[in-house]
Amino acid sequence: MPTIALLILAVVIGVPTTPYDGKSDGDFVIAPPYAEAPELTTNPNVPKGEMKSFTMESKDSKFYPGISKTQSGTVPYKRNVAIYIPAKIDPAKPLPFIVCQDAMGQKFLPTILDNLISQNKVPAMIAIFVQNGGGDGKGSERGLEYDTVSPKYADFIETEVLPRVESECHIKLSQDPKQRATMGCSSGAAAAFTMAWFHPDRYGKVLSYSGTYVNQQSPENPQSPHGAWEYHEHLIPQSDARPIRIWIEVGEKDNRADDPESTYHNWLLANVRMAAALKAKGYHYQFVYAKDAKHCDQRVIHQTLPAALEWLWRKD
Repeated sequence: MPTIALLILAVVIGVPTTPYDGKSDGDFVIAPPYAEAPELTTNPNVPKGEMKSFTMESKDSKFYPGISKTQSGTVPYKRNVAIYIPAKIDPAKPLPFIVCQDAMGQKFLPTILDNLISQNKVPAMIAIFVQNGGGDGKGSERGLEYDTVSPKYADFIETEVLPRVESECHIKLSQDPKQRATMGCSSGAAAAFTMAWFHPDRYGKVLSYSGTYVNQQSPENPQSPHGAWEYHEHLIPQSDARPIRIWIEVGEKDNRADDPESTYHNWLLANVRMAAALKAKGYHYQFVYAKDAKHCDQRVIHQTLPAALEWLWRKD
């Protein structure tokens, strides 16, 4: 049964009270004790995919050549890209895939996919783990890439990352947005949503943990003065629904959960508002409120990610 405090929160800011069923659209709550999903355990009887990787240098990028720090030029950086390739694929056919910001899940997502694919719960998909360009927050390369409300990062992935993945791995990636997903945590989650928002023709699925739908944008953009806060404040409510399927989560003790709305930096409130905006527009979405959970809480990720992926790839 929901606690009195949770019921009060539900009235005040719309925190859900329905236990998570993993299947239906809507708003749900989960609570401790959190347990690791069985799909995170390697099964010796399940075919195991392989991993490949390559490095990208800033000097080779037209989109992100490095942030200028001095009059002499930009600060160079390198980013690693790792790729999970399922055990049984036809490399001649276009393959479904998911792009993981911050290389999220690189240590455990391959095992999850091995198990889910073997159970026919998700298609045999490629997972692309893309590291950010470094730093965090305003003024950083990561902040520029992830917190900017524009199509630039999606264009970088499409133009510079995906062709390299195809070349390095000798595979062909699907062009069907229903076969393309993107995921992340924190600013990586905001970037994932931004990729689909500006290019629903490329991405039809988004998976977001503790999304930074707050005002972290740097440099400032007069077209989106409140950064990613604009999504639930203006952009989603004032736009026709896009063909995007979205799974989002936030923790009860997420970043700056006690901040007033006027700061535009309350992660809990921002994600609750995202869910409300998506619901009002009739999106296919699941919103999971995790009690006693912090920002990008690994306990929550390890419990929910397999079910989230399965829901994300449902056809209804």
